[in-house]
Amino acid sequence: MSHEQRLADLGIELPAAPAVMGLYRPVIVVEGFATTSGHGPLKPDGKLMTGRVGADLDTAAGAEAARLTGLAMLASLRATLGSLDRIDCLVKTLGLVQATPEFTQHPAVINGFSELMSQVFGDQQGVAARSAFGVASLPAGMAVEIEAVFRVHPA
Repeated sequence: MSHEQRLADLGIELPAAPAVMGLYRPVIVVEGFATTSGHGPLKPDGKLMTGRVGADLDTAAGAEAARLTGLAMLASLRATLGSLDRIDCLVKTLGLVQATPEFTQHPAVINGFSELMSQVFGDQQGVAARSAFGVASLPAGMAVEIEAVFRVHPA
């Protein structure tokens, strides 16, 4: 089954690709790999989900922020590649969680992103090497920032 078909079967509609907020490319494709810049949790109203996990947000809300981040990233990938069907597999994920110093469940938060990727690309192609850790702050106060590397098929 194609990735685009799986997305449709899951009833997932992607948001518009996020606007660039600086001097960078949201996705760059080099030698068969698509590397994304950091993406944040874009809510359906176009605003970012903000706050610190462990203070303003609990782990479940943080995981939802990570899922929203995944949807925004998929939108950027589709805009760059033309179709998610060009993606062979997810290779690496780096997840940053804006959290209190006491919060230690960063991997549980980033699971919101990882579970979405597994649903869309499958257990073999959508589960990657991953790092997840907490930070004191993120741009615009967003709760989560995630970057990833995907292997892609030629156009």
